[in-house]
Amino acid sequence: MPRIKPLKILLPYLWPRDNPKLRYYLVVALLFMIVAKVSTSLVPLAYKSMVDKLGGGQAQMLAVPVGLILIYGLARVCASLFDELRNVMFIYVSQNATRRLGLRVFRQLHALSLRFHLERRTGGLSLSIERGTQAVSTVLSRVLFSIVPILFEISLVAVIMWRLLNVWFAVAIVATVGAYILFTITAVGWRTRFRRELNQANADANNKSLDSLLNYETVKYFGNEEFEAQRFDSSRRLYEHAAIKNQISFTVLSIGQTAVISIGLVVMMAMAARGITQGAMTMGDFVLVNAYLLQLYQPLNFFGFIYSEIRQALIDMDNMFDLLSLAREVEDRPGATTLRVAHGEVSFEGVGFGYDARRPILDNISFTIPAGKTVAVVGASGAGKSTLSRLLFRFYDVSEGVITVDGQDIRGVSQESLHRAIGIVPQDTVLFNDTLRYNIGYGNTAATDEDIERAARLAHIHDFIKSLPDGYETRVGERGLKLSGGEKQRVAIARTVLKNPAILVYDEATSALDTQTEREIQAHLSEVSRDHTTLIIAHRLSTIVDADQIIVLEDGAIAERGRHGELLAQDGRYAAMWRHQRREEQTVD
Repeated sequence: MPRIKPLKILLPYLWPRDNPKLRYYLVVALLFMIVAKVSTSLVPLAYKSMVDKLGGGQAQMLAVPVGLILIYGLARVCASLFDELRNVMFIYVSQNATRRLGLRVFRQLHALSLRFHLERRTGGLSLSIERGTQAVSTVLSRVLFSIVPILFEISLVAVIMWRLLNVWFAVAIVATVGAYILFTITAVGWRTRFRRELNQANADANNKSLDSLLNYETVKYFGNEEFEAQRFDSSRRLYEHAAIKNQISFTVLSIGQTAVISIGLVVMMAMAARGITQGAMTMGDFVLVNAYLLQLYQPLNFFGFIYSEIRQALIDMDNMFDLLSLAREVEDRPGATTLRVAHGEVSFEGVGFGYDARRPILDNISFTIPAGKTVAVVGASGAGKSTLSRLLFRFYDVSEGVITVDGQDIRGVSQESLHRAIGIVPQDTVLFNDTLRYNIGYGNTAATDEDIERAARLAHIHDFIKSLPDGYETRVGERGLKLSGGEKQRVAIARTVLKNPAILVYDEATSALDTQTEREIQAHLSEVSRDHTTLIIAHRLSTIVDADQIIVLEDGAIAERGRHGELLAQDGRYAAMWRHQRREEQTVD
């Protein structure tokens, strides 16, 4: 049988406690369904009466067109009408449920840790969400308005035939339906693994194609188009084999279902024919049995498809519901307060951390960034510099020690208020595939056009934007690929200016740029940083010579600290790094 857990999750969306209007729509839809099925069941009864009347005298034959034919037609019209009205009422419920559940999954994805998003596979994740949300509507509509009506109609027909004919016809119907359902459940359970293989192969093929296209330039640089084509073809070949096995299993299911239905039809028609020859049944009764069997054949045959569809939809929903059940690595504590930033002083006190407990990254890190001052952190790659900014933003929680803002432990305040107080310009700025106006305005979604242009001027990108044919409405492309590195960094600076945070973090914001562009961007960053508490994660030491304090990290610990001149005078690790970079710059020049 289908998993019960997804159905339990769907129940609050089907019967929302906070929306009596939708509950009313659901009740009305169920009533329409009952009226439609009762009307459907009356059609063969009217047909039987017409046949019996036509077999009688002349007077009865004259009365048939006037009465029974009208009843017959009215029953058919009512069945169709109330079916459609049911669909209209239920669409409000199903679409609302799909939207709300999709929103819940979307919020959950944004609430999950950075670790999850670094390790996930984008193609497979988007495919799981797309299939899962589509499956929600499928399950709701199929369970309530396909399976339930079919079972209701079968029960109604069994009672009618029991009352009008005899109990054996009711037994025959129940036996046929029971055998059909049992076979369907068994066969669908057997072929479930083929559907899972198909989904897995499809997700793998989707991941490979997406990964290859996202790395289009890399593929071209190394001339590996054919290699990528072979990888894609290999994954599609697995999908091909899985699809073939899935179709064969579906064919076996369909043949078995048809066989069960056909046996039931033959048995019941033979019973009806025997009743007529014995004089126990009229020709109208024979027609009644035949009409009911033919009427049930389509929904009963449809039942197998519906059950298979529901089962497959539940499989498609599995991954989406697994996302909902994932624990959040970083959560607000119960009763978390709003961060109150009076000055913006940031302190790291005895901080220790490791992405893996077996491999510590930071060990006993302690330093303070006074309000309005700038502290720079330098060190070799892998020393743990960028980890400091991630801990401050609370992408991860510290393993040891504490990080405070104006004396408040950041683990005790809401993440929303913490994030609102910090602005980050990262090394690799990723932009939305939208306009420049949208990307700058993302720093403050309530900003006016004047605010956006003011921020662009402060970031020294306004003139460049105005020189473009579409100005601020220029689209930047996927991940901002239509812009140069310097242009993307200026957009990042502009939206950080628009956010107007109390604390600024520059995480190697210029390390990927050429020397000239770096100097220009660095000047803009210094201008923006004025009177802000600023943490600079730097690779090039020439960008942080004016910092109020420089922290030198080595193997996750603080090796040196001081101002630029003081550290050079110490002739230690920082001085060696400075001399090395100066020689490299002179060589380049």
